Amino acid sequence: MTTPALVPEPSPRSPRRGADGDYARLLRRISDAGLMNRRHVYYAVRFGLVGVAFAACWAAFVLIGDSWWTLLVAGFMAVTFAQIALVMHDVAHRQVLRLRQPTELVGRLVGNAGIGLGYGWWQDKHTRHHANPNHEELDPDVAPDILVWSQRQARSSRGPTRLIGRAQAYLFFPFLLLEGLNLHVAGVRALRNRSVEHRGLEGTLLFTHFATYLAALFAVLPADKAFAFLAVHQGLFGLYMGCIFAPNHKGMPTSTGEQRSDYLRRQVITSRNVRGGALTDLALGGLNYQIEHHLFPSMPTPNLRHAQVIVRDYCAEIGVSYHETGLISAYLEALRHLHQVGAPLRTPDRHFDAEAPQRNR
Repeated sequence: MTTPALVPEPSPRSPRRGADGDYARLLRRISDAGLMNRRHVYYAVRFGLVGVAFAACWAAFVLIGDSWWTLLVAGFMAVTFAQIALVMHDVAHRQVLRLRQPTELVGRLVGNAGIGLGYGWWQDKHTRHHANPNHEELDPDVAPDILVWSQRQARSSRGPTRLIGRAQAYLFFPFLLLEGLNLHVAGVRALRNRSVEHRGLEGTLLFTHFATYLAALFAVLPADKAFAFLAVHQGLFGLYMGCIFAPNHKGMPTSTGEQRSDYLRRQVITSRNVRGGALTDLALGGLNYQIEHHLFPSMPTPNLRHAQVIVRDYCAEIGVSYHETGLISAYLEALRHLHQVGAPLRTPDRHFDAEAPQRNR
């Protein structure tokens, strides 16, 4: 497993009319507007704020001590861990630093040591997602696991997945309570892969985090409160992370086999933007501008909202569908999709051939 920059933007090689030329012209407009320039002051402030929040969480945890009020700290810590994960996301995309080595060092310190999230595992997975979003064979985010993402996957599912798939729309948010644990376990399991670069460092930082975290919990709290803190913190962390990423692609068109369009259309058609103001931008870490992020992964987060105006107008100009909706509507679209693709499991005797729901306008 190598750790390149996450899906760098294609270079505008040709000004010709057509698919490649479409992206080249858009990239020139974005570059001419200065939106690919790094925002060092913004990230210095953002790093400082999440660092203060992280320290405040642990200080409050120690000061409150043996009290059930500590579960409020667990909730605040869940939000803080998710915000740190969003910082790691931006670092991995080289939105913050240009060079590979300092990028990887900061990513591992923030991810592995800070919140117990394996940087090498996540970067490999996320790179493959960006290269082929919503492609059932190539995007690990829509690979069948506990849930299925298309009726084709539903028909071929076996065991618990087949049973869960019947009601997966209703189980989706409850399952997110386990996503925090799943993220930790996936990072540890990836250490068995010999192709993981710097496996020793990755593992050392991960297990140092786990040991320090658990030691702090059981040193300050009795066992019952420690387990309750662990459950609340990790459950809400997973729920929040899932709520950040679920609106981005779930329920958008999927593809299989050789069904691959050009870069611009592949990124735009499979992504969904979420409307909202500053609070939405903060809560979702800027990933509510998912279309712009997928088109320009190394664009600093605060520039995405400015890029949106250019990208939306350009998509209308060249006739590419651009989907944007509110946050609640985005969740409802994702849940309706999960319910629809599970239909063959609820009525296996019927034939279903509609693989992807229509976008709701």
